Amino acid sequence: MKHWAQNGLKALTSACVLSMMATVAWSQSLTWLGVLPGGGWSWAYGVSGVGAVVVGGAQNAAGQERAFRWQNGVMQNLGTLGGDESRALGVSANGAVVVGWAQNVAGQQRAFRWQNNVMRDLGTLGGDWSVAYGVSADGSVVVGGATNAAGRQRAFRWQNNVMRDLGTLGGGWSVAYGVSANGVVVVGGATNAAEQWRAFRWENGVMRDLGTLGGTWSWAYGVSADGSVVVGRAFNAAGRERAFRWENGVMRDLGTLGGTWSWAYGVSADGSVVVGWAENAAGQGRAFRWTAPGRMEDLNTTYASLLTNGSVLSVAIAISLDGRYIVGIGRNAATNRTEAFLLDTGPRCTAHNGDVDNNGCVDDADLLAVLFAFGSTGSNLGRVDVNCDRVVDDADLLTVLFNFGNGC
Repeated sequence: MKHWAQNGLKALTSACVLSMMATVAWSQSLTWLGVLPGGGWSWAYGVSGVGAVVVGGAQNAAGQERAFRWQNGVMQNLGTLGGDESRALGVSANGAVVVGWAQNVAGQQRAFRWQNNVMRDLGTLGGDWSVAYGVSADGSVVVGGATNAAGRQRAFRWQNNVMRDLGTLGGGWSVAYGVSANGVVVVGGATNAAEQWRAFRWENGVMRDLGTLGGTWSWAYGVSADGSVVVGRAFNAAGRERAFRWENGVMRDLGTLGGTWSWAYGVSADGSVVVGWAENAAGQGRAFRWTAPGRMEDLNTTYASLLTNGSVLSVAIAISLDGRYIVGIGRNAATNRTEAFLLDTGPRCTAHNGDVDNNGCVDDADLLAVLFAFGSTGSNLGRVDVNCDRVVDDADLLTVLFNFGNGC
């Protein structure tokens, strides 16, 4: 009887483990997006709300950079405004609207908004140059930078065919890089009266200086869906650039991967996940993910099993609204070229009542799953991390025991 029970326990445990391992393996993937026909490289700058659409720039057969929109394995060349080159830098939540810059017939760089296979020139603020960096969730608001009649770059917010100059912090220059989901909050960089670049947050006609990390300059690149969290880069007192996360008036240094420098580019809708570039202890630039309450991880280490020998995720530039999908630039060893990548990190952890296998019943299978994984740590533990604190411990076990029998 004892022998049967032990064998039964082992079999049940093995089944639970295999089930969890399969779930994790199936839910995570790395996709190299390739290049345009005849081209040699590609870079990804934006991703739609659920990771289905990726946009960026890629080289064509003529050696020119072209804006692309990637979906279902197909990289579409979005063309230009009559010139030679273009680049896509942002995409709406549903993937239908793409923004960036493109050259016109005169070779001037202009901000564009693309929808339904039509690329539209958004104009300038009186000068001859503009670029669009960000777009609201519904695609109706576009932000970026454009030259005015005096030849100075100014942050703009475009809506209903009107491009508005957002001003500066007392200096002569500014540029907008990101916009909240509803298009109300804009972030970027602007010069102050001393012509020092400072990260800003603009809302309802007011531009606010977000400060620095003890140094002189800073820039904001990304903003959460509700506009409350801002990310970017700032100089610290030692003159080193560091990735920052700003919330409730406080700018926080996100650190590095063991090196000196780091930049933050993108943030999830709820502001809890930040991605960017950071230097490691060997002086190499690597794509990172930072998650609240304060952990920066090298994506190359966390997802090493998805990388072929020699491949590297160099920079993470954008993240989907739910924090699951990350896009950026890396080195694909299989093709020996720089390529845009789409990393599916799998479903984000959601705290629950102990029903690990999610079958509606908290039972022996759930208890065994937690016991087998007890002591495990990391950001991709799955449902065995019942309270989502990145460690399977007493707290998870107690939750299962407290709710044991529920739903059965």
